[in-house]
Amino acid sequence: MAEPGARGGILFPFLLVTLIWSSTWIVIRDQIGSIPASWSVCYRFALAGVAMAVFCRMRGVSLRIGGAGLVFAALLGTAQFVLNFNFVYRAELTLTSGVVAVIYAMLLIPNSILSFLIFRQPVGRAFIAGSAVAMTGIALMLTHEYRAADIAPGDVLVGVGFAVAGLLSASAANVMQGMEIARRLPMIAVLAWAMLIGAAVDAAYAFATVGPPVAEWRAGYWLGVAWLGLAGSVVTFPLYFRLIQRMGAGRAAYTSVLIPIIAMLISTLVEGYRWTGLAAGGALLAIAGMAIALRAKAG
Repeated sequence: MAEPGARGGILFPFLLVTLIWSSTWIVIRDQIGSIPASWSVCYRFALAGVAMAVFCRMRGVSLRIGGAGLVFAALLGTAQFVLNFNFVYRAELTLTSGVVAVIYAMLLIPNSILSFLIFRQPVGRAFIAGSAVAMTGIALMLTHEYRAADIAPGDVLVGVGFAVAGLLSASAANVMQGMEIARRLPMIAVLAWAMLIGAAVDAAYAFATVGPPVAEWRAGYWLGVAWLGLAGSVVTFPLYFRLIQRMGAGRAAYTSVLIPIIAMLISTLVEGYRWTGLAAGGALLAIAGMAIALRAKAG
């Protein structure tokens, strides 16, 4: 429990992270079009990596993290800023941004399983029960999506597969934060290198699979890149890790309950997401289940 004087220092970054990350899902949707997804991911993290490095210099944080630190940053960058986001962008080719956000709300489940397998962190019965409720809700939402899709049902399943693959990649990156080297190194310096290395890997993958860089001269596209790279990456990641340090990973992860609620509202307004009893019931179950699981994890 935070002291009364510290609550403002927790509440503001908590709300800021939640609101920014809620908006990024719909912005990603706008990035999918004339530019191949792999290049859009590359542009985002090239900008974010440079901005994060500048931020380090402004804060007086050295970018010299040693050979082991660079290896760690490369692994983190590949999991978080290459695999995760390439899968996310492809998932949104077939699924609405709100549904992908709800799937990502399940991040704590693979996080907890991996933490148990690697670090032997206990998993309680209440957490398992809440996770089961949440997964039931996700299944109902995906059933609605499968039935109502304007595209081939098989493409919906492909989108779900991409979202789950991205979820697992993000989970691997999250669990890496529990390693001793992650606690020893300055996180913003590690993030700067992880984003820059990730962008380089993204560029190599994009060039190998879809060819040379493609330019998009629409202003909205580059404003989206700026929002995702600066607000959605440089601003939020340091704030989120600070929240973890002050609140603990369990309570900080309450953002994952609030984010899909806001993302689904945005999806309804912007993408015309069609609600049914099945979808609404699934969303309520998913959110309630995650709240139960997170409360158990934080307790």
